[in-house]
Amino acid sequence: MENPVVTLKQASKSFVDGKDTHSVLDSVDFTLATGASVALTGVSGSGKSTLLNLIAGFEPLSSGELWLDGDNTSVWKDQQWSRFRHQKLGVIFQQFNLLTPLNVKQNIAFPLHLNQQKWGDWCDYLVEALGISELLDRHVSALSGGQQQRVAIARALAHKPKLLLADEPTGNLDHKAGLEVMRLLNEITTQGNTAVLLVTHSPECASFMQTQLVLDDGELKRVDLNQKLASGISYVES
Repeated sequence: MENPVVTLKQASKSFVDGKDTHSVLDSVDFTLATGASVALTGVSGSGKSTLLNLIAGFEPLSSGELWLDGDNTSVWKDQQWSRFRHQKLGVIFQQFNLLTPLNVKQNIAFPLHLNQQKWGDWCDYLVEALGISELLDRHVSALSGGQQQRVAIARALAHKPKLLLADEPTGNLDHKAGLEVMRLLNEITTQGNTAVLLVTHSPECASFMQTQLVLDDGELKRVDLNQKLASGISYVES
């Protein structure tokens, strides 16, 4: 049986602000299998982006365990984190984090370079699907916010990651372009190759994912408690 892509075991995260302690995650158990998709919602400041950062290893857990693709990350060194991010992880950052000295094609191809891969039919498909095929030679600093967002999405998917973490991937897109992006993400998950954890404030975007969860007071809760959990996704509600 294939290992889950993400497993959180009694995971907690808190921040200390002077004499106050703010809990973002409180003993959360969560499992995400290959090809499964989850939309994560919640009010601003509830810790949705922090959860993505924890899974990507950009921030440490306060307690508990994070397992990625069957490995306990508590014993990982920097080299193992780098290997996972380069080979198996795609991240769509809210602020894009594009490499401004490079043009569009070079930005999209950056994860390919890290994995010694070449631009192929998949990348051609991505840039066509995202409507940026005519922008490949332009520098990203000359693009609009919506165009930069689509470049960031293509870059995150270029190397066919096993896990995609998407932080408000349609936030700078108009309604039509946003729906096209969500259809693309839905297509990727239905092919069974990539697991997606999507942070969004949009109910319409969330509806494209197999399961919708809300992060509330440090707990992950199902949006519709009467709805059966999608195959490949599980969590324990306290």
